[in-house]
Amino acid sequence: MLAKIASGAVVGLDAVPVTVEVDIASQGLPSFTIVGLPDKAVEESKERVRAAIRNSGAEFPAKRITVNLAPADLPKIGPAYDLPIAVGILVASGQLVLPETDALYFGELSLDGSVRHTNGILSMALLSKAGSTKDIYLPSVDAVEASVVRGISVYPVPSLLVLFAHLTKRTLIAKKPHTRFSVLEKSPHFDFDLSDIQGQEQVKRALEIAASGGHNLFMQGPPGAGKTMLARAFPSILPELTESEAIEVTKIYSVTGNLPPNESVIRYRPFRAPHHTTSRIGLIGGGTHPQPGEISLAHRGVLFLDEFPEFPRHVLEALRQPLEDGYVHISRAAGNVTYPAAFMLIAAANPCPCGNFRSLTKQCTCLPGVISRYQRRISGPIMDRIDLHVHVPEVKVDTLIHSKQSSAESSVSIRARVQRARNIQIERFTGTSFQGNGEMTNRALKEYCFLTPEILAFLRQAVSLTHMSARSYYRVIKLSRTIADLSGEKDILLVHAAEALQYRPKETV
Repeated sequence: MLAKIASGAVVGLDAVPVTVEVDIASQGLPSFTIVGLPDKAVEESKERVRAAIRNSGAEFPAKRITVNLAPADLPKIGPAYDLPIAVGILVASGQLVLPETDALYFGELSLDGSVRHTNGILSMALLSKAGSTKDIYLPSVDAVEASVVRGISVYPVPSLLVLFAHLTKRTLIAKKPHTRFSVLEKSPHFDFDLSDIQGQEQVKRALEIAASGGHNLFMQGPPGAGKTMLARAFPSILPELTESEAIEVTKIYSVTGNLPPNESVIRYRPFRAPHHTTSRIGLIGGGTHPQPGEISLAHRGVLFLDEFPEFPRHVLEALRQPLEDGYVHISRAAGNVTYPAAFMLIAAANPCPCGNFRSLTKQCTCLPGVISRYQRRISGPIMDRIDLHVHVPEVKVDTLIHSKQSSAESSVSIRARVQRARNIQIERFTGTSFQGNGEMTNRALKEYCFLTPEILAFLRQAVSLTHMSARSYYRVIKLSRTIADLSGEKDILLVHAAEALQYRPKETV
């Protein structure tokens, strides 16, 4: 007898339909064969399925069993086919009759028949919504993750025995109601607050602008000036994730198995800080079976690269295209995938190996050639893709001693201004793919960034004096638009353009 069960395979970040065909032949020696380009985890599902069926009280047929995972030319990876294979065997052996309504089955089985957590649940739920099968059976521990998708019926399955009772209509499984995103929202706890950092008001202003428009930021200063702490406090002023952004980020973390414990949806912007020994594959993504890298895990959030010049040159150069396009396309023998990578880059660096170059209190011990080589580790094209360049000066002793008496602005109040500016941008870009000013294309600048003749003359003079590239010119305009949004101005004013120009590298200004 032949049985066909609907399931899916995660390719990149999206799920594609897979049909699990199970045939139990009446003739031939007992065997269990899986075809359709299965990997080792899928091959081993034979033993898990056999034990799960027997330990659930059902009969495992001692016949020739052939399982085909169609389409046969698509590689099948992971243990998520255990549940559809088990259901297919029960149907093909005549022990179970499926209801007329088609459904998707997805999940890993334990030997006792319980259904375990499986990666890629959100992608499967979106596949169910996009297709004709609106019912989906998946692990009960992952039901909340799938229930954020509207328009589908989610059935949480704790074990194969419970699913058998449901399909035979003896004891029905209650549907998981739709979980509204507003219910999941909560204020995350931040370990660092900008009020804990005394002084550095110019840098805090740059962080506020970067958070408001989704701009890249480069901080350079001596050791101990507070660069790392400022970057660690940056998430505390970031605007809230919209529902569509949260779905994008959660899909990445679900596929890679990086969802935090007891978290079904990512509700806050990610902050990734890889060590400078990270490989290019670890940062960009890839591998034999391509997986997202740090830049994709930082999608809609922050990628913090401390000790920026210490990263290998070829690793930093791989950031060029993702910084410009907001995605990365990976081509390997196993297949081609595209991962989103719309992140804010926060980079921190010392001015020289000893860190004291141009210090007002300490003497630099580096030779001029050493300083030059150290600074050239970061190429011009990478620096050109960074919107804000700020110097983080040494903190004065008086500022630290009288820190208790000073009243630095808290992240809560700064975040309120950032959220207002981001709300303006969300309304402005309604109907487009842009989420912030930093993502605007050059064509969009003409529509959303009106410049008066006075501002154009000012920028023309700045370009002629500083020899800015065309990319830098457009980034100054984007930055001016964000500063205007923070000020609540409808149009860009000359003061906004002047402030944006101050954040270009000092070597070119």
